[in-house]
Amino acid sequence: MSELIKNEEKKKELLKHMILQLHEGVAPEAIRTQLVRLMGEVPYNTVVEVEQELIAEGLPEGEILKLCDIHTEALKGAISQKGSKIPPPGHPVDTFRRENSALAGVIASLNELYKELSAMDDSDDAADLFVKMHGHFNSMMDVEKHYVKKENLLFPFLEKKGITGPPTVMWGKHDEARELLKAAQEAFANASEIKAEEAKAVAELLLKPASEAVDGMISKEEEILFPMSLDTLDNTEWYQIYRQSDELGYCLYDPTIEWKPDGVKIEREEEADTDRIQLPSGSFSATELLAILNTIPFDITFVDKDDKVRYFSQGRERIFARNRAIIGRKVQLCHPPSSVHTVQQILDDFHSGKQDVASFWINMGGKFILIEYYALRGTDGEYLGTLEVSQDLTEKRQLQGERRLLAYDKKEN
Repeated sequence: MSELIKNEEKKKELLKHMILQLHEGVAPEAIRTQLVRLMGEVPYNTVVEVEQELIAEGLPEGEILKLCDIHTEALKGAISQKGSKIPPPGHPVDTFRRENSALAGVIASLNELYKELSAMDDSDDAADLFVKMHGHFNSMMDVEKHYVKKENLLFPFLEKKGITGPPTVMWGKHDEARELLKAAQEAFANASEIKAEEAKAVAELLLKPASEAVDGMISKEEEILFPMSLDTLDNTEWYQIYRQSDELGYCLYDPTIEWKPDGVKIEREEEADTDRIQLPSGSFSATELLAILNTIPFDITFVDKDDKVRYFSQGRERIFARNRAIIGRKVQLCHPPSSVHTVQQILDDFHSGKQDVASFWINMGGKFILIEYYALRGTDGEYLGTLEVSQDLTEKRQLQGERRLLAYDKKEN
């Protein structure tokens, strides 16, 4: 039967139909059986195209996120990677895969602990076992670096090639995994003493869903994202990703091999222009202006009138991750799918002149963070862009009384 379905367009339509059947509640195993019987193997690029088309055709993003896990389960073992490129050691995909291997080792250890817990009597003391699980979850939290590198380095290059569907879906799945991991960590924090019966409930409700979310993302990356990315990006683009990866760090793996692709011209950063930049109230050299922007005690990001990121400051301690890969990227694509509607509303209100300032404040990692957006306008009121300003106000909120005499705060190295 599989020989009868050779036309790629027909294969794509069949896959789309079957994914929509999953949307309507058909069991994944039944769909997988049909796929294998009718198509044999599913080219990974077909899966990518179908996801993108479903989003373009109006299937709600929330439904796409729900379907992602279901159709990944249905397609497990049926996605073909024939002809997939193998990256050399040190290549960003090689590093991503080594990080996944380390994460898989942590998950395998957790699965053994889940089995050990399951075999315990409900009245047994599970505190020691729970401590071991907590240690593995602490290691798994390092996955944040892996996700941030994808979101801020890999996804922008795919989007420039017109591939927006899979990055959008994956970012949504990242956020789901983050929430599950956060809930798991909170469960550990509240369980210094625990019996096996309670530990089993916590494992089923919180721990297993978190580790399974990370494990599921590994499969999505290995079967779809990495082969697609290797086929899509050239060595010049990969080298840009490679050079910026150090800024964001690595997940449970420290690369030791330097990768320098053949045929890629390595551009050196030019020294700053010494011509002075003249402004109505004074002037700067480019070097002076750069030092000022990187010394001010808050982060700034400039988005131009076309909603593209054009600049961000590079202070010693950034509040939110930024890297040069976002330059020229639509700001809407720099935010998680769950908050894009808020970003778009701010931009619409700034463009129209309805509003000029939007403020938010959050508690993040024990710090009080103020985030403000300002509409930038010319002398005749035309919209020039948006300035995002983020400040850590934790210490300043604690100030009391006065300081009128010179007293240096501790100098940071």
